[in-house]
Amino acid sequence: MHSSGKKGPDLLVFSREASLIGQIRKLFQDDNLQLSFIHSQSGLLEIVECHPVKLLVIDATQIRRTANRTIGFLRKLRECNPRVQIILLIREQAFSLLRSVLETGSFQYAKLPIQDGELRVLIETALHRSKRDLPHSESDQAECIPGFVGNAFQIKQAYRLIARAARQDVSVLLLGETGTGKDLAASAIHRMSPRNTGPFVPVNLGAFPTDLVASELFGHEKGAFTGASQQVAGRFEQAQFGTIFLDEIDSIDEKVQIALLRLLEHKSYHRIGGKENIRSDCRIIAASNVSFDDLLHRGSFRNDLLFRLDVFRIQLPPLRDCPDDIPLLARYFLEKFSLELGKSVRTISEECMDILTGYDWPGNVRELKNVIQRAVLVCDDITMIPMDLPDRFQPIKNHRSTLLKIGMGATLHEIERKVIKKALELANNNRTETAKLLGITRPSLYNKLEKHGLK
Repeated sequence: MHSSGKKGPDLLVFSREASLIGQIRKLFQDDNLQLSFIHSQSGLLEIVECHPVKLLVIDATQIRRTANRTIGFLRKLRECNPRVQIILLIREQAFSLLRSVLETGSFQYAKLPIQDGELRVLIETALHRSKRDLPHSESDQAECIPGFVGNAFQIKQAYRLIARAARQDVSVLLLGETGTGKDLAASAIHRMSPRNTGPFVPVNLGAFPTDLVASELFGHEKGAFTGASQQVAGRFEQAQFGTIFLDEIDSIDEKVQIALLRLLEHKSYHRIGGKENIRSDCRIIAASNVSFDDLLHRGSFRNDLLFRLDVFRIQLPPLRDCPDDIPLLARYFLEKFSLELGKSVRTISEECMDILTGYDWPGNVRELKNVIQRAVLVCDDITMIPMDLPDRFQPIKNHRSTLLKIGMGATLHEIERKVIKKALELANNNRTETAKLLGITRPSLYNKLEKHGLK
């Protein structure tokens, strides 16, 4: 290792490539930075664990491992120093190997070779983030949660709760609309918890036929039912000493609810068709995108089970409640998919961004992610424009009828509601375009949507 000082380095570079080392050394030779270089993976872990490194730049081509082992290595770095900023520099031939690493969303990354100006901006931004965003208390630990992007108050409040829940070994209930990131929240809670060395087992309960859910969760013995030719371990058995994530918990029937309640009360269960009492030691994180008040009112979900699951509740906000985060998320996904797809899309045009921020995003962050991925794929320039977006974002088509039938005797309230509905239809549900059609401001439109129950 070559170091320019005795203190823990501000910037630690892991690479064996002389050209990259020389490029970084030259770029920051006149800066007041503690700059170090290392080429040993074991030495890298030791330094990150023992010294307060602010930023780690990794030449990913030097990590000669499979994607799964690379993720494990990078997570170990995070565990050694949760506050360190990490930038991965990746060559094109390594994209396929590292795609699963990039999908974790835990790291910044850029393509090699990289221009001096771009590299300097990337490093300076990360160093600035290390000073501005790193947690100084447990209450704002959310800034370090991998995979999350957002600065809205509601988002930061949810992230603080995620960080707090991770420290407590209790059941967690995640609530939020489809696409708000409940799976990411569950994974983050596990990774930040004392159980992070154990397995994380996600189960989408809504994806299984009702009569197979119990077998999927608790396993079954040979001969327990037709087709059960051998003993099979259930998901709870697989999650021993770790975390099980039960998504769409609202979809299970009463029989499974009773079995789950028994497991929560006694910390044990039986495989289907079996008599052996199996001890269960795992944290349960449950999630739903429906209102439990309605389920309880209809009698389709047990109150006593909800009490057991709802020890620590976290509500994830819809994207429409965090409009200022849309540009941030859009640019984040632009960079992510531009790199993964080998495209050179760098920016989003102002007109295109206006369309994105004006849309209501019923599918939330997941929908935005998919829209940006598709747009990057079809974009043939360095700037994304409206024509790169899916059809529902395109300008109003001329062939669509603007006629509106209003019967005699209709009240002004009814007429206004019909006009707003028609404008929404013509604008493909885009709030900005709807407001323009009606000649009113967006805040006025939102007030009218709420007034008429159209929100």
